[in-house]
Amino acid sequence: MKVILKQDIKGTGKKDEIINVAEGYARNYLFPKGLAVEATAGNLKELARKKKSQDIKEERELQQAQELAEKLKKVSLSIPVKTGEGGRLFGSISNRDIAEILEKEKGLKIDKRKIELEGTIKELGSYPVTIKLHQQVSVQIQVKIVEA
Repeated sequence: MKVILKQDIKGTGKKDEIINVAEGYARNYLFPKGLAVEATAGNLKELARKKKSQDIKEERELQQAQELAEKLKKVSLSIPVKTGEGGRLFGSISNRDIAEILEKEKGLKIDKRKIELEGTIKELGSYPVTIKLHQQVSVQIQVKIVEA
């Protein structure tokens, strides 16, 4: 019997997958627990519509990420900080600080979790910072830490 899974089932299949299962397994386990629906013509059309809608949404998100990446390529941040002896900072610069400065100075709202640093920044200098906007889109900007 062909069924469409409503959620991931370990050892059986993934959500929105069309699979063949034994009729007893479908009628006695999958259907009563709401884990699957029968693969009728109407349910297959609904699945196709849902997948098309998801594809359009993903394409729009990718396009927005590419547009934001173009804006970010032109950005160079300069962060003034208080320093101690030898150019060492009081504290450190984290991805949260960079996200806040991008929003205040450039008007670009970037989630701090998308900003990838190789450790925290604790000294003056110029650092490359990678911002991963989408699975397929990432951009690198230069962040200069200068003395206030």
